[in-house]
Amino acid sequence: MTAGTSVVVERRVAASPGRVWESITDLPELPRLLSGVEKVEVLTEGGFAVGTRWRETRRMLGKAATEEMTVTVCEPPERYVTVADSHGMHYVSELTLHPEGPAAAATATVLRMTFTARPSLDRNPGVLTRLLNRFGSRAVARALGKDLDEMARAVESRG
Repeated sequence: MTAGTSVVVERRVAASPGRVWESITDLPELPRLLSGVEKVEVLTEGGFAVGTRWRETRRMLGKAATEEMTVTVCEPPERYVTVADSHGMHYVSELTLHPEGPAAAATATVLRMTFTARPSLDRNPGVLTRLLNRFGSRAVARALGKDLDEMARAVESRG
């Protein structure tokens, strides 16, 4: 994977878009949903919306890495976009939810995540940059796929 390219993963979730949205935007719950997330510190008040910021600490390549995320687009329950700038890279993550069947009656959702990285002005490569350079898009896709699988299991288990 080269900087500026994207990785896209998706997963079918046996739950309505509204239920999926509630889970993926409940920031304090993320460490319980995602095994790779060690800690989330919400930096803004109010509900999940444009401008919401948080610090997320993940374990990657055997090391803890903390990134500050900012929501730049929020269209409940259809999609949100976050950005982060760290160690020479600009990261953009977009999560979209597509109802399976008619939206009003949907009992399943296709959850899609698109992750893009490109160089920023700061050129000191961080953990994600090393991951992208060392393992490429397949490894990133596996990591993101694991996140979506864990999200789906958590939502589906709540019935």
